[in-house]
Amino acid sequence: MITLSLPSPAQPLLPPSSKTLNPSRQNIIPSSLSLKNPNFEPLKNRLIRQLDVGRLHHAFSTLDLMTQQNAPPDLTTYSILLKSCIRFRNFQLGKLVHRKLMQSGLELDSVVLNTLISLYSKCGDTETARLIFEGMGNKRDLVSWSAMVSCFANNSMELQAIWTFLDMLELGFYPNEYCFAAVIRACSNANYAWVGEIIYGFVVKTGYLEADVCVGCELIDMFVKGSGDLGSAYKVFDKMPDRNLVTWTLMITRFAQLGCARDAIDLFLDMELSGYVPDRFTYSSVLSACTELGLLALGKQLHSRVIRLGLALDVCVGCSLVDMYAKCAADGSVDDSRKVFERMPEHNVMSWTAIITAYVQSGECDKEAIELFCKMISGHIWPNHFSFSSVLKACGNLSDPYTGEQVYSYAVKLGIASVNCVGNSLISMYARSGRMEDARKAFDILFEKNLVSYNAIVDGYAKNLKSEEAFLLFNEIADTGIGISAFTFASLLSGAASIGAMGKGEQIHGRLLKGGYKSNQCICNALISMYSRCGNIEAAFQVFNEMEDRNVISWTSMITGFAKHGFATRALEMFHQMLETGTKPNEITYVAVLSACSHVGMISEGQKHFNSMYKEHGIVPRMEHYACMVDLLGRSGLLVEAMEFINSMPLMADALVWRTLLGACHVHGNTELGRHAAEMILEQEPDDPAAYILLSNLHASAGQWKDVVKIRKSMKERNLIKEAGCSWIEVENRVHRFHVGETSHPQAWQIYQELDQLASKIKEMGYIPDTDFVLHDIEEQQKEQFLFQHSEKIAVAFGLISTSQSKPIRIFKNLRVCGDCHTAIKYISMATGREIVVRDSNRFHHIKNGVCSCNDYW
Repeated sequence: MITLSLPSPAQPLLPPSSKTLNPSRQNIIPSSLSLKNPNFEPLKNRLIRQLDVGRLHHAFSTLDLMTQQNAPPDLTTYSILLKSCIRFRNFQLGKLVHRKLMQSGLELDSVVLNTLISLYSKCGDTETARLIFEGMGNKRDLVSWSAMVSCFANNSMELQAIWTFLDMLELGFYPNEYCFAAVIRACSNANYAWVGEIIYGFVVKTGYLEADVCVGCELIDMFVKGSGDLGSAYKVFDKMPDRNLVTWTLMITRFAQLGCARDAIDLFLDMELSGYVPDRFTYSSVLSACTELGLLALGKQLHSRVIRLGLALDVCVGCSLVDMYAKCAADGSVDDSRKVFERMPEHNVMSWTAIITAYVQSGECDKEAIELFCKMISGHIWPNHFSFSSVLKACGNLSDPYTGEQVYSYAVKLGIASVNCVGNSLISMYARSGRMEDARKAFDILFEKNLVSYNAIVDGYAKNLKSEEAFLLFNEIADTGIGISAFTFASLLSGAASIGAMGKGEQIHGRLLKGGYKSNQCICNALISMYSRCGNIEAAFQVFNEMEDRNVISWTSMITGFAKHGFATRALEMFHQMLETGTKPNEITYVAVLSACSHVGMISEGQKHFNSMYKEHGIVPRMEHYACMVDLLGRSGLLVEAMEFINSMPLMADALVWRTLLGACHVHGNTELGRHAAEMILEQEPDDPAAYILLSNLHASAGQWKDVVKIRKSMKERNLIKEAGCSWIEVENRVHRFHVGETSHPQAWQIYQELDQLASKIKEMGYIPDTDFVLHDIEEQQKEQFLFQHSEKIAVAFGLISTSQSKPIRIFKNLRVCGDCHTAIKYISMATGREIVVRDSNRFHHIKNGVCSCNDYW
């Protein structure tokens, strides 16, 4: 028995009686009074005919005419007009009818009063509905109580709906199917689902579950929306003896929405076998299920069927088809989605948003998505919050905050900028454009922050190498009680990985184990990446081995890890094991495989895998794969072959490919080919500072200082800034950063003292400074001093004075490690007996006892 402490009603409620259930109509104006005016019946019939064809305003005018011709309307006339106002959702006119009714002097019966409650309930005026209900006194009947429960339930006043239902029971009213449906709807949320389960028992005892389809549908929704309990929802569905199309469609939709796409499709097939003909809503849901599973072939069959049934032109079905073709296209094409969109005879905000979202999700059509958004606006279709969310994502993908700000201003103008998904997309847009201060401002001004908001800003900080801020926000999330999702943890692990903060990563790992995320596939993949990128490849491999369920991301992460650490043989063995398990590789897997071959100079092996991509797995090589092959040949010194490979490409080489060749030319000192590669880069990306720097360094290595000066002058004229070299190390959960000649660190004196001692030791062991790596036209002695101010050497010295002898020193650098530093660190590892791990922009170097895992090939 549910017992709630209820406030005393304003007026005492009388116990139910037969009079209450069958209110007296003795106070209605006698029909004999109406019959005195021969115009009454004709005018009343005229009013009814006008309502039948939806001409409400004409009917209202007829109401006025009846009064003017001394043939005042009766309660039946007012009741019919009020119900028509509700049916056609003209609530403003309904209120005018109510005013006329109050002026008429007629005493209202329960039928009219119940209709008025329904009118004010539908237009969201719950206070007026409540006052009418409370003023009814003993005229309240079961319909009145049901209308009031429904009024509260439909206007987000769930607790008041439940209280009203309990009041009704205490007064002896026995609920009908409408009342049960309304109170169950009030329980369809996380707060009151437990009450709904008690009412469910009541429904079963009364037999309404078997007798009424609406009650069953509300129960299905209650279990799904209240607790995500699809099992109980399906039990309700299974117990219903009379299911109609609405019931089947509801169950299919809920399966699709809660990630049980396969069950949704199976249920759809069962429905057809049971003889029910799907409608547009059914097809829309089952197409969404096909999209979730990537079942393009089945989706095409359903598309053919909806065309035959004449449903393909429906907006709801059309949007589902647009989404399906966009997400299931093997080549990421949006052509089929666009065809579906263009064939729709009419477009509303849903269809426009569907095609805009399709273009954004394709990954390469963000400009087209923005153009479509502008076209939608020019067609006087007002965007909704989903439209704005998608187009802001497109701006983020393009790193175009200027356009994004214009889009957001329009959202402000339309009054929907405060909607969470718009604000969250604005945060992501700024974050992806590298403008974290603006992203933080957008986050701070959000009126209501949800988990997605926190995830967006945490992920932004993580991706912009601001892990300290990310971890501070992580603690804030815990304090708010919002809860932490797998995505939050994955973002934090990514943040830890990006700066090599393994200590923080290990702390997050501990939190994950306590939070029960040990078996979460997404989290395990993030852990593999974190440990691998922080230099602990064995810890990454341990996480991989303990995974119960691996997907292509798991395998690819591990292959990438081994490749980056220089363990090409293990990477290729892992790739073959992956194929044996039946896991199909993707484009990124092959980037990892080709990189593994490149890092150790396995030219024939790399060529074999490149040729097998399309032949064995149907993967068309992308620019990244061509760049890997250029790297494989160029790194091995086969620069002419690399150039021939570029010329044989079916695609026009982009800046990435030429940049790869330029890097190889710098390593092997080929100035002529390097100059050609730089020209090709600058032709495509004239403001790319990396190309200028690589070319400048190439000339400097050859002692061509006039060319160096010329290049640097050109950079200055274009306001291009070289990325400053920076190295960092994590000590006791704090990241210490060092630049060339760093003197601002609190322990700078101790660091340089350690460097002086190391310089003496390693010179005695045979180290000779390689001043060719000083790319400045200065004296030889100055060059040697300059070499020992490189950021990676400073970081190593700090690691030696700050960490335990038993632990490896892990250094991270944003650029490629200097050749002299690489040699010096090998000597330092011998002199100190310490293992030193260096991660540069290209790969890992595990240095121990004077030997590096790269075998001096990087």
